[in-house]
Amino acid sequence: MSTTPTADDEATDETPDEATTAATDETSESTLATARKQLERAATNVDVDPAIVERLKHPTRVQQVSVPLERDDGTVDVFTGYRAQHDDVRGPYKGGLRYHPEVSAAECTGLSMWMTWKCAVMDLPFGGGKGGIAVDPKSLSEDEHERLTRRFAEELRDVVGPTKDVPAPDMGTDAQTMAWFMDAYSMQQGETIPGVVTGKPPVIGGSYGREAAPGRSTAIAAREAVDHYDRDLAETTVAVQGFGSVGANAARLLDDWGATVVAVSDVNGAIYDPDGLDTRDVPTHEEEPEAVLSHEAPATLSNEEVLELDVDVLIPAAVGNVITADNADDIAADIVVEGANGPTTFAADEILAERGVAVIPDILANAGGVTVSYFEWLQDINRRTWSLERVNEELEEQMLEAWENVRDEVVDSDLTWRDAAYVVALSRIAEAKGARGLWP
Repeated sequence: MSTTPTADDEATDETPDEATTAATDETSESTLATARKQLERAATNVDVDPAIVERLKHPTRVQQVSVPLERDDGTVDVFTGYRAQHDDVRGPYKGGLRYHPEVSAAECTGLSMWMTWKCAVMDLPFGGGKGGIAVDPKSLSEDEHERLTRRFAEELRDVVGPTKDVPAPDMGTDAQTMAWFMDAYSMQQGETIPGVVTGKPPVIGGSYGREAAPGRSTAIAAREAVDHYDRDLAETTVAVQGFGSVGANAARLLDDWGATVVAVSDVNGAIYDPDGLDTRDVPTHEEEPEAVLSHEAPATLSNEEVLELDVDVLIPAAVGNVITADNADDIAADIVVEGANGPTTFAADEILAERGVAVIPDILANAGGVTVSYFEWLQDINRRTWSLERVNEELEEQMLEAWENVRDEVVDSDLTWRDAAYVVALSRIAEAKGARGLWP
């Protein structure tokens, strides 16, 4: 079973990408600080009660649990697990479970805030959640991974459920992890409850198209951005950092639609061909881990050099905080489409905005994961399976509607794409909070 990072469920169900196993440079504190800064900035662009903004700076709760694990050799280790639940005014909490040594309460809180915005900008009836265990998944055997997951499900039993909080895969977890979690929860409840998680295998209630969804939505966002700026996709060059679930699916779709993908990378580096790569010939991380550099190409580059290529569209689809104040002036692309979660720091975002570089934010671009998770949740509740064709059609429709809502704010209010997306999200959340009121 793979324990490499998967598309972030709610980037996710949301997306650090499978293409890299490197830890993000972002600290848990900066994740939360960035999320709060983005909220405060959004609040300046929309008429919203300051009391609501203050409430949104804080999670509803953060659950911390001890997760004991009996190792294969009979010894016992105890790990710390978390589940941050940010806001549920529009529906159950929704967000991934990650297994990574740097998982912390602060990181989970910041990521759960991003999930709240992502669900709202896509107009999904969910709020934001995020959780995980501070553990190196590479240190676990498959049996240990299963035992750890089942015990974690037991520890979280009282705070998750189809109408409470619906986890999904994230870094270090996958569809099999979700299957174990769902089975453990169902055993505890005494009935099969597939809707407790999303991102499961289709044979037990998962949705077709779920794994590819964040990459598909990223490609759709890139295509629409190119069209918005009156460019021809057939004359557009694209560079993709990260060739896992998100990056590979985005690159291959854009390639199919006529764009010229000149560079792709994994954790070891990138291949570059100014005439365009055959992206379906390049192995993804899932097909052959860390094999991008084994593919023949005219040149190889570092991951840092990929970010600075003179291309029309740059898609950072690996880990967070790769575009920073140190390299923002060197970004040569006209359009940046965030396939990963948080690839652009707050300071870098301001620099790119001053330079006129369009940045399509993660909460819109990679929202295909949480959107198809919503479709999976619907299928589980109704005990009906959708075809892959229907899933992709519904995702396209949902993405285009969200795109148009954000684009209207960009055009009408002269905002950046990120600010516009936050305005759409915050307006919906504030309206819901205003309608429900504040319990005395």
